[in-house]
Amino acid sequence: MMRMVRIAFTIAPLLAFAACQSTTSADSTLNVDDFVDSTTSPSTATALPSTGRTYRVVRGNNQPDDILPYQFTTTFTITTTINSNANDKSIALTFPVTVLSASGKVEQASGGIATPPTGGEVEHYESVLLSSSGSTIAGVGGGVTMVFQVWYALPNGSREARITESISMRDSTSSPKSFAKTIYVNSAP
Repeated sequence: MMRMVRIAFTIAPLLAFAACQSTTSADSTLNVDDFVDSTTSPSTATALPSTGRTYRVVRGNNQPDDILPYQFTTTFTITTTINSNANDKSIALTFPVTVLSASGKVEQASGGIATPPTGGEVEHYESVLLSSSGSTIAGVGGGVTMVFQVWYALPNGSREARITESISMRDSTSSPKSFAKTIYVNSAP
């Protein structure tokens, strides 16, 4: 009898501890694509010759820097909206949501696929937020529309590029949830 009581006292805490453990699944991670939607207009941005905007290439070794013109420019609009999944208990955003920043990156591409330069060459680019409809999203169904202009010069000399804009946001809880929506825009002739 005493042996049975000892086993019960040993097993009971282990079972209680095991019951408190949560399982790890892919559903338990915060996936921004589940609750933030985006649209881009136009769906493929048109690359036009650029005039008047330049970038600096630092040469070093007491050589003068080069000031070169960007080859191309393009303009596009991105609208981000928060959908009804934001109310799901696993996400539970508190509104308003604040747009914190928008940053861009340009990569040379072929058919919308990034093709990194080789041999130490780099893409040169500048992404500017020209205008925004605001910096807060009041609730589900609300959004922000932003207009971007991007200037770039690619090592392969092509107009075709893949532009990545990352929109960082934060909700209004006392321990804010921060998240970023990544949007890909293709630019072509």
